[in-house]
Amino acid sequence: MKITGLTDAQVQEAKAKFGDNSITEQAREGFWEKLKGNFDDPIIKILLFALALNVFFAFMGKAEWYESVGIAIAVLLATMVSTFSEYKNESAFQKLQGEASLIKCKVYRNGAVTEIPINEITMGDCVMLQTGDKIPADGVIIDGSIQVDQSILNGEAKEETKTPAPDAATDAESAESQDFLNPHKVFRAAVVAGGNAVMRTVTLGDNTVYGKIAGELQIDEDRDTPLKLKLTDLAGQISKFGYIGGVAIAVAFMFERIVIQNNFDGALMAAYCADWMNVLNSLVEAVMLAVIIIVMAVPEGLPLMIAIVSAQNMGKMLKDNVLVRKISGIETAGSLNLLFSDKTGTITKGLLEVVTFLDGTATFTDSFDKLSQKIQSLVSLSVRFNNGAVITGDKIVGGNMTDRALLGFLIGKDNPPDVKVGDTVPFDSAKKYSMAKVSGDYNLWLIKGAPERLLDKCSYYYDSNGQKQKLDSTAQINAKIDELANRAIRTLALVTYDGEVTDGNIPDSGLTFVGVTGIRDDVRPDAIKAIEQVHSAGVQVVMITGDRKETAQAIAKEAGLIEIDDAIVITSAELNAMSDDEVKQKLPKIRVIARALPTDKSRLVRLAQELNLVVGMTGDGVNDSPALKKADVGFAMGGGTEVAKEASEIVILDDNFKSIGRAILYGRTIYNNIRKFLILQLVINVGAVLISFVCPLIGLENPLTIVQILWLNIIMDTGAALALGGEPALDRYMDEKPKRRDEKIVSPYMISAISTGAVWSFVMGLIILLSDFSHSYFRDDTALMTAYFTWFVFLSVFNSLNARTNRINIFEHIKENPGFISVMGLVVIVQIIMTEFGDVIMRCFGLTAGEWAFVLLMAVTIIPIDMIRKLITGSNK
Repeated sequence: MKITGLTDAQVQEAKAKFGDNSITEQAREGFWEKLKGNFDDPIIKILLFALALNVFFAFMGKAEWYESVGIAIAVLLATMVSTFSEYKNESAFQKLQGEASLIKCKVYRNGAVTEIPINEITMGDCVMLQTGDKIPADGVIIDGSIQVDQSILNGEAKEETKTPAPDAATDAESAESQDFLNPHKVFRAAVVAGGNAVMRTVTLGDNTVYGKIAGELQIDEDRDTPLKLKLTDLAGQISKFGYIGGVAIAVAFMFERIVIQNNFDGALMAAYCADWMNVLNSLVEAVMLAVIIIVMAVPEGLPLMIAIVSAQNMGKMLKDNVLVRKISGIETAGSLNLLFSDKTGTITKGLLEVVTFLDGTATFTDSFDKLSQKIQSLVSLSVRFNNGAVITGDKIVGGNMTDRALLGFLIGKDNPPDVKVGDTVPFDSAKKYSMAKVSGDYNLWLIKGAPERLLDKCSYYYDSNGQKQKLDSTAQINAKIDELANRAIRTLALVTYDGEVTDGNIPDSGLTFVGVTGIRDDVRPDAIKAIEQVHSAGVQVVMITGDRKETAQAIAKEAGLIEIDDAIVITSAELNAMSDDEVKQKLPKIRVIARALPTDKSRLVRLAQELNLVVGMTGDGVNDSPALKKADVGFAMGGGTEVAKEASEIVILDDNFKSIGRAILYGRTIYNNIRKFLILQLVINVGAVLISFVCPLIGLENPLTIVQILWLNIIMDTGAALALGGEPALDRYMDEKPKRRDEKIVSPYMISAISTGAVWSFVMGLIILLSDFSHSYFRDDTALMTAYFTWFVFLSVFNSLNARTNRINIFEHIKENPGFISVMGLVVIVQIIMTEFGDVIMRCFGLTAGEWAFVLLMAVTIIPIDMIRKLITGSNK
């Protein structure tokens, strides 16, 4: 068929009328939009409210300007770090996506074949399609014949044959069809598995099946992440504690001014209240103190800490072949209850391989080089010269996946015989075999096909010396073939015939058996271990595959997915026969969905989320995209379609289940590090609120000034965020149960740690302020108040060692977080400087050597106290 393609004039006309082949890019958030969105964090909202109050009091002359600056810096640091990290990874993702638009296609233009970018294709273009090409648009075959892998679109692993439309009417009908089984139409993103053809484009860009699915994903239906729900709840609790504490302290302050300072004398109290300016000043001071307590109650460093730990782990994950597009993805991965995973390329290698060879004596051999020399020659003959693929240098080119797998068995190992191929009979789906006649070192027909069609026709087999032997019975060989089938291994028989063949039909007897190859997409060895680890983390893994039920079950068993006795393995048909309530009831025991359809994935995600589970979904095809978008965490495969990657939060660059396990570990690391930070910060906050509340009631001046409280927030919030944000990912986190979606972030262990630390700091604070023992160590009250503030900071530094681990050994894994020592060391140095030179601003006037020794001794007591708590509660295991 003579194909000339479009002329330059026709191309311009078509582009003017129909446009080009580009897909409209998904609307993206820019840097400033991301920054604005990060201000929606619940803790940030509380801080902004406190900042507004502080600015108001600063304008009234009742607060220092640098107090507002301190809060503003905490807010900006947190939002900027989070925004920059997400923007940086999104840019890396866009670079990956951009590579897709650089694909070149071979198109007929002006009577010649030329290469143009995929987006430059227009309506009516004639595109050359060869093995391995991705189809660039929806179109109709006009010449040649190809086998097409459409699994990326419809999830079906079966290759479809596409042939030219027989006439113009059928051509037009095919152009309107969206039926993947249409024998004449091909679809964008499908892959040519074999053959050569020419297609005429009939649908472009956004109007292709691929483009329409991509367009549907523009609708944003994200639900709140588990961490956001927990932080919102925590923000409500903290704000309630802060407001109640602030009001209580304000009331206590007024009580101290009106009642205690007037010695409970009614007349003096009345006189004090009569001076309304005096009362107003006291009231303003009380409100200011209340605002500071509210600020103190809020862990300003929490958003920064989340941003830092997320950014650090995103960098580490990229080295482990995990690209995090959205920070929410890594946070949520740590909370997964249920993971729906593809089989091909994720649990398995995604590559067909010959894993065994069965000879005429019913003996298995696991590699080509272990075969006898004569059998090697016969296998090489049968595989090389009756194959749609060829070996070029050290590469295998052309053919389908099975052809390439057969050549992969012997590439670089065989010494092929010297033969020429004559007549050939291509594979026929009805006959289930292909044939090739060779002459030279061997003169015979090579036959390759289904064992059930060929084995019964074999009268002989080749022994290890390459000699024909009588094949009396095939029972043993058939038994071994059945054994392979039970292990989900496909079989292909290799036989020869030295007689005459008529019309491509083999005789009913007289064939000679060479052997049977066992072919399978083998389970990744590292995936088995990763699945075991994910199971130990309490995450249920459900494999979704297009394979038949028996094959899927065998692979699931080998991969370790079926870890319970009453595991359920069902097909898509069986799933769709169940009501939603029945599926929900059986879901905890489902391990495999076989013969799965794309719609099954979206339904399973919806039902799991209705059960309040945190759901992950893996996928690579366009058909997977709706489910990836709907899941709490979508894991797209790096080798998948651009649409699937757009729908996901995380891209697994090496398509390996092991990397999904790493993502879960890093997600749990973030969650655990957030909890460590909260322990440290809430001990400081609760302890400060308690002492600030009690002191006015017992006639003492508040031992922490407003400036000191702000200073504590700056160095301990930010410092702790930097120090604990770098805590390493520990394998033991994978032994923890998944956190429920509605589970509170503050656990019983945290409550015991916070209450113990806060009460201890409060009691020790009262001892320092009130006891004669303490007073005897200091020169005067000025030194005492300086010592109290310094002691409070150092107690927090020592408590950071307690917070970073639930083990007795507080230095566990500390070398893996060198930033902890650096940051806390810097906090200590800065505090020493402030103590010695803070003067009236910090109300610090220096300490003597003896006073310093007392401060350090009192501060370090928090370590043995917390060790005792860990021993009592049994949390040190």
